[in-house]
Formats: sequence, structure tokens, C-alpha cells
Amino acid sequence: MRFSSGITPASGHEPSLKLRFVWISLLLLCSFTAGAQSVKVLVQSSPLAGAQYYEAAVLWNEMKVGDGVTLTREPDNPHDANAVRIDWQGRKLGYLPRAENRAVAAEMDRGGRVEARIAALLPHRNPWRRVRIEVFAVL
Repeated sequence: MRFSSGITPASGHEPSLKLRFVWISLLLLCSFTAGAQSVKVLVQSSPLAGAQYYEAAVLWNEMKVGDGVTLTREPDNPHDANAVRIDWQGRKLGYLPRAENRAVAAEMDRGGRVEARIAALLPHRNPWRRVRIEVFAVL
């Protein structure tokens, strides 16, 4: 099977397979982004830190997988300069884990758009395994 782009370079030779792939990729990308308002890319999936200290247990029966959560930077947090607080419907659930929050904090600090949602709710004894959060960069 032979691919023909309908475009032949001035040399008269068919473009390489790699170049054809680039053309197709660019065409698809341009077509996709022309109709889309934004593209979301999953950048992090983490447990909810501090669930046992805030309102996650009280709100457990109300929260649903897929619910959006609000991320708020707390650069003045005395425990972590990269702190990213997680709220659900205006109520504090906890934080992104300290060991995993640096990239999201930096993106938020530079004005980048990030969104997050509840990815999993598991009735586990260990509070670190009860709620999983997914964070997306919005392009």
C-alpha cells in the first residue's frame, strides 16, 4: 500500500515516511485544536495528604469520583513553601503530598492553568489510601 500526500516536493521525489508522519500529525493536531477550547494533560496522580486532619472523613458520603476539586497555592504555609491545598465545594480536604507538589506549585506560581478531580475513593484504614487526586495541566 502506498501513501500519497498529494504534495510532491520540488525535487519530484516522494517525502520520507517520517516526513509524511509529521505532516499527518500536524494536520490532526491543527484540526483538533481548532475546534477545542483547551486540552487537559494528566500531570500527576497522588494520594490526598492530611485527609485525617481536615474534612475528608466528614464529607466522605457526599464526594464522588470525578468531582472537581479546587487547588490553592499556600506559599506562606509554615510547613511547606510549595503547599497546594485541595478543597471540595469550598471545604478543605487536605493537600497534595509534600514530596509530589513542587511541579504543580511551580506551574501555579507562573500563572499556568491547572485543574484537579477526585480519581478514587477507597474505604481503607490508611488515610493516605482513601482519596486519590488527579491533577491536569490545561493547555
